[in-house]
Amino acid sequence: MNLGFASAILPDLSLVEVLEFAASEGFDCVELMCWPLDASDQRRYAGVTHIDVARLDRAAADAVLAACRRTGVDISALGYYPNPLTPDLEERAVYVTHLLRVIDAAALLGVEVVNTFIGRDPHRPIEHHWDEVERVWRPIVAHAEATGVRLAIENCPMLFTLDEWPGGKNLVTSPAVWNELFRRLPALGLNFDPSHLLWQGIDVNRALSDSADRIRHIHLKDERVDPELLYQRGVMGLGWHEPKIPGDGDIDWVAFFRVLREIGWERPVVIEVEDKAYEGSLEGRKEALRRSRANVLAAMG
Repeated sequence: MNLGFASAILPDLSLVEVLEFAASEGFDCVELMCWPLDASDQRRYAGVTHIDVARLDRAAADAVLAACRRTGVDISALGYYPNPLTPDLEERAVYVTHLLRVIDAAALLGVEVVNTFIGRDPHRPIEHHWDEVERVWRPIVAHAEATGVRLAIENCPMLFTLDEWPGGKNLVTSPAVWNELFRRLPALGLNFDPSHLLWQGIDVNRALSDSADRIRHIHLKDERVDPELLYQRGVMGLGWHEPKIPGDGDIDWVAFFRVLREIGWERPVVIEVEDKAYEGSLEGRKEALRRSRANVLAAMG
């Protein structure tokens, strides 16, 4: 397994600086963020651009690939995580248009996977979304298939703040939902993130094993549940769990990597840092990646 990280945690570094940092710290690959330069979505870790896909031509792509060869760092995937099912149709069109550009950029770079969200209207139940999912996503899926790019949907509920309540802004939250999605759109796959399963009470390792044939990419992020806040607020409240770097939360990473070996996973595993304990400075965020790498390598055995 090649070990990498998602570049969203280093917004203050250029693409070349991200690759050079990855190489200097012993990382094999990076998931590169591809938000529009004028992105309106400025939530935490959104709006980060390490490849400007709107301006990526053959010469620019060759420069990216040359930097990868020089540093010895591969691209695990391109990442863009908007809400393509937002009820604001003008906003939705912006997201879909840019996602198609990210797919084209992946094809130009020879990158196999694009990671994203399905999206959701947080005020409508899951069951009321399926016709809209097919209508919006069939053309996107067809475009990806035509360019030879595979789409990986992250299983993140996007339910962390009051503007995302009560349903969250991403439909793909649990095995039942993603199995229905794949039944309807078989070409889609999963960007598997165990942290979002843990706080929902879903068996991480069972989900990993059961979904082995659908996984296209893996995020390594931990989650810590605060038992007292969970008691006080209940599962329908907010703020009783928080993302942590791998090894600082409640996931059993030794067991996780055991299952990964059992399912024969030989593709990248990518650390995603969203840990507020390290956010205060660039050096703190770099240290988060260093500690995450050490913890992951220890768990791998």
